[in-house]
Amino acid sequence: MTQTKLSTQTTTDNNQEDNDVIIEQFLDSIWLEQGLSANTLSAYRLDLQALSQWLVTQKLNWLSVTTLDLHAFLATRLDEGYKATSAARLLSTLRRFFQYLYREKLRQDDPSALLSTPKLPKRLPKDLSEQQVENLLSAPCIDEPIELRDKAMLEVLYACGLRVSELVGLSLSDISLRQGVLRVIGKGDKERLVPLGEEAIYWLEQYLQYGRPALMQGKTDDIVFPSLRGQKMTRQTFWHRIKHYAVIAGIDSEKLSPHVLRHAFATHLLNHGADLRVVQMLLGHSDLSTTQIYTHVATERLKVLHQQHHPRG
Repeated sequence: MTQTKLSTQTTTDNNQEDNDVIIEQFLDSIWLEQGLSANTLSAYRLDLQALSQWLVTQKLNWLSVTTLDLHAFLATRLDEGYKATSAARLLSTLRRFFQYLYREKLRQDDPSALLSTPKLPKRLPKDLSEQQVENLLSAPCIDEPIELRDKAMLEVLYACGLRVSELVGLSLSDISLRQGVLRVIGKGDKERLVPLGEEAIYWLEQYLQYGRPALMQGKTDDIVFPSLRGQKMTRQTFWHRIKHYAVIAGIDSEKLSPHVLRHAFATHLLNHGADLRVVQMLLGHSDLSTTQIYTHVATERLKVLHQQHHPRG
């Protein structure tokens, strides 16, 4: 890959253009090396474009920016309302980017090396009780094709613990109803097989027979869960659908997140005695420590139950 040489000049138009080229070269590099998802690459691009625009206003570029400059940039983002989690993600992006510039000899140093990570509060996944999940799954009116689709999606999410991006990206070829499994392409294009369970199989069969044909309107696309127009559904659309059904189910919005059923899947499995490593495999986590946070959720629920029902709680 031909690298764009960095210039110390700071003329605005050329500088912005050079910055954009360097960003795309970096994204191509990490995509080739690590197979990152389109969503992750998009987040990196937005972070770096924000920094690029700030550098131009400061008459700086990738070559001249210093650690103090990066601290100033991060401070402006925090002043604009960035949360600690967003700042931590931005810092991770900057570190990877400047490590790339240093490795490719586009810079002689790495100004991000001395940046400190903001302290993050320890947050547990938002948790729904089994009864709340039951209420949520019962909310769609299955007489309508779109709500039959939503019913099948909710059942599959809870049965399989998928990420929303994995759910909306499912193709017909990923489903084996006979074997009762899904083939899921997760982060980093890693593939895993996840069992469906009887309820999810039943509602998938109902949807594929009665709901999907009405939504596809004769189109031959392989997508499992199309939008009203017969196209691939976005994560944002499904998030709106979840919120709609949560209102019907009487669930507090504070309990919601786009991955609320994925979290419930993991927590409820652990509550019923599932092995942590099995849950890790089903969720598609590469690191067991990522899965271990759900053990804290299960412990917190046990504490609440103890306080509610023990005579000395």
